[in-house]
Amino acid sequence: MRRIGGRDIVAAILIALLAGAVFTSPPLQALQGLSLDILTAMRGKFIGDGRDPATSPIVVVAIDGESYDTPPFKGSPTQTWTREIGRVLGSIAEGGAKVIGFDVIFPSSIEQSEIPFGDTSFGSRIRGFDRDYLIALRQLSDSGKLVLGEILSNDRSDRPDRAQQLAVRNNIRALNVHTDSDDVIRRMPLSFSVDGKPSPAMAVELAARALGARPETGPSGVTELSGYAVPSAVPNTLTLNYRGMGRDVPAYSFADLRACVEKGDRGFFQRAFAGKVVLLGTILNFDDRKLTSMRLSGGYDGSPAPRCALPVMAGTAQKARSDIAGVFVHATVVRNLIERDAVTELGFPMRTVLTIMFAAVIACAACMLAPGGAMIAWFGFTAVYTAIAVTAFVHALALPLTEPALANLAALAMMIGYRFVLADRDERFLRKSFAFYLAPEVIDTMVASGKMPALGGEMRNVTMFFSDLSGFSSIAERMTPGELVTLMNEYLSAMTDIIESHGGYVDKYIGDSIVAMFGAPADDPEHARNAVRAALKCHDKLAELNANNPAFAGHGLSHRIGLNSGEAVVGNIGSRRRFNYTVMSDTVNVASRLEGANKYYGTAIMASETTMVQTGDAFAWRELDAIKVMGRGEAIKVFEPLAEKGAESAGRTKVTAAYAEGLACLRAREFAKAAEAFGRTAEIDPASALFEKRARAHAANPPPSDWTPVNILEGK
Repeated sequence: MRRIGGRDIVAAILIALLAGAVFTSPPLQALQGLSLDILTAMRGKFIGDGRDPATSPIVVVAIDGESYDTPPFKGSPTQTWTREIGRVLGSIAEGGAKVIGFDVIFPSSIEQSEIPFGDTSFGSRIRGFDRDYLIALRQLSDSGKLVLGEILSNDRSDRPDRAQQLAVRNNIRALNVHTDSDDVIRRMPLSFSVDGKPSPAMAVELAARALGARPETGPSGVTELSGYAVPSAVPNTLTLNYRGMGRDVPAYSFADLRACVEKGDRGFFQRAFAGKVVLLGTILNFDDRKLTSMRLSGGYDGSPAPRCALPVMAGTAQKARSDIAGVFVHATVVRNLIERDAVTELGFPMRTVLTIMFAAVIACAACMLAPGGAMIAWFGFTAVYTAIAVTAFVHALALPLTEPALANLAALAMMIGYRFVLADRDERFLRKSFAFYLAPEVIDTMVASGKMPALGGEMRNVTMFFSDLSGFSSIAERMTPGELVTLMNEYLSAMTDIIESHGGYVDKYIGDSIVAMFGAPADDPEHARNAVRAALKCHDKLAELNANNPAFAGHGLSHRIGLNSGEAVVGNIGSRRRFNYTVMSDTVNVASRLEGANKYYGTAIMASETTMVQTGDAFAWRELDAIKVMGRGEAIKVFEPLAEKGAESAGRTKVTAAYAEGLACLRAREFAKAAEAFGRTAEIDPASALFEKRARAHAANPPPSDWTPVNILEGK
């Protein structure tokens, strides 16, 4: 996981602000409506609504295709249906309906214009044709149980004919709908201005009469009905909640109800309409179809209601459609108001804040994770939030869905672009630069630590590793070029793998020599331990290669390794046109001298006291000597790492004890005792043999009193 810096946080905030502002801006207002459509579809598909249509407070009387195909209506214009409509309305009112609303408009009457009918036409000679119908309208209107509909327009309103207006004493309400920019009805107006005064919409008027209350608009602009504050994201509108996808409203065929009147079945009207709000409207395949929030999943033109007199006409089975009959839009409003179930949408400020917050989360995830991981995070986050949004929508709360999802995706893309162009530029450079010099896991650690090597040099505490094959020049002279290349590739590959696996960086190869450092470029607090551990592994690996690798057979290769820890300048050093990542300091020179010093003591690995101290108690050591190397005036103590702590052999422990005893005696000027101690292991330990010889020389010719037991090395 990538570490986030201050610049990354600023970038994530700016990206989130930009994405949130763009996707909640007015030009993309359609996304809010799309959220409602998706939430409606997902709630209907995954949760559904099992409400019994019989419990609906509103029912629809449908002038449907069956009505047009059933005598006496078949082949006749709807203006000639008014008598039968009046009779059916009377029976509905007698059945106990609370209020009846018209979603159909009869702008003309058969009494006032000639209307073709078969081979003849009806005209002014049929005066009084609508008398019974108008009387029924007057009676229902006077009892407060009837509201006619009209369409308001700036050009020319569509109203019932003059006789109907007089019959209902202008008891008429608007049927206009609120259409979004994509021609989808998601909200409905609550009131309209008529002659300068507010007038409730048809659905609001029906709900108000059913509840026995009047709608009131407070100073804040919120409309209340019987104590219910109607939520309005868009002022003076109600957001439709299609909880039952249209199937929760019973739809009675007008033709069947007319036949039921003829049958005289008053009980059916009481069972069907008692205590209900009734809407008279058309349900046809070609007229008054509306796109709503159910357009993605498909809605239904109501639920087929029980029949009274006529059998169900063949071929009238319902199917889900992207559009629904307009009467069910008004029916939904009525039910939402009565059941206090309108959708609550978040206002513009809250939608924007929520979208920006979510975009910031995804931007931060994209900043920390690789692009693939960030995409998975976006998908998971979006899925979880979608589940939350659908659950909230079950309770009629519409959280923004498409705006956060798209803003998050945009933030993800922008953050990936930001990382590619700016933030990860140095990382890509480093990965490319060190791909051939460091193990991938070491590069990953270096990048994750956030501590990158400075381009140009920086001071770091490191442990230097120098190795060289002993007497390799003479061996190389006896080999063909092909054999030499094969041998060197095998050796250098094996040693490099060990160095890199312990976090080391191979600075360069000089012939058969290896120069490596631990602690840079990847920051490693345990660089001394890892360097010593790598040196021991390299020594063991060379023994294994000598024994098992055909390229090493008969050569008996041995190497010397020098280790030293301290401050060094590391970075890109070189000319203006060509440079290498390398290291420079006295620490490097000392490590090089210690590698060469091994030949004086017959050892394979020699480390400075600084390195030994920084390893703690991780290894078993023996102190070899105090030496002065070329180019350095001060003496340093040098040590030989033997093995991991507790892993040294019994024989090696015995040699170490004898050597330590001899060294202590030598420094105490007890030269005879020192020679004796060194002599016990001189045959198996070259360093002991060297010091036995030195002790005997001092015993025969004691040094002056100011003698210091420091070995001055004359060569490299």
